[in-house]
Amino acid sequence: MTIPILFEDGEALVIDKPAGLPVDRPKRGGPCLEDRLDELKLGFQRAPIPVHRLDTDTSGCLLLARNPKALKRFNRAFEERLVEKTYLAVLAGHPAEESGTIELALAKISSAEKGWRMIAAKKGKAAISHWQKVETLGEHSLIRFRPETGRTHQLRVHALKGLGAALLGDPIYGAGVVPGASRTMLHAASIVVPRDGKPPIEAHAPLPADFIALGASDG
Repeated sequence: MTIPILFEDGEALVIDKPAGLPVDRPKRGGPCLEDRLDELKLGFQRAPIPVHRLDTDTSGCLLLARNPKALKRFNRAFEERLVEKTYLAVLAGHPAEESGTIELALAKISSAEKGWRMIAAKKGKAAISHWQKVETLGEHSLIRFRPETGRTHQLRVHALKGLGAALLGDPIYGAGVVPGASRTMLHAASIVVPRDGKPPIEAHAPLPADFIALGASDG
């Protein structure tokens, strides 16, 4: 499995992370992006470092820094909410509106039976997602999300609690594997990272095959 490079310069890479590849080593072991970092040196002495995280099931744009100074600057850009990210998601249903903004604070809970998950909670951390309906896919909808914040499972919970429809294939907040969706149908479609004195980092990840098979387009 090759990892496509969407953007490359002296301080950054953006890769198209395949669905199913964890960024960090799972507790149970197994393959992860860490195993592939040496091949992503691309002639540099240092292996690149992931700046942010995508869920294992999520495909698409992942930013990596090629040196510690760049990592520090990119981290600051994320903290200051300067990074623009868009995601495409297939929802198991249809939201009542065509577009809007979801503001639902999120908190983490856990239990012995179900493990941990995120819930909407007034005393949780602020989470904001802008969304727009792109197209109808039969019983499903293709939604474009633009999150302002980057909370764990933010879009998955916001889809369920804010739009009333879980992401197709979501094993935690939805029905899990269903026909046409063997994973949570979420794709990090684009990323823009501003830089002082340099052109911004800009990358777009093409739609994966399982989205196309459901009839989705980039809209």
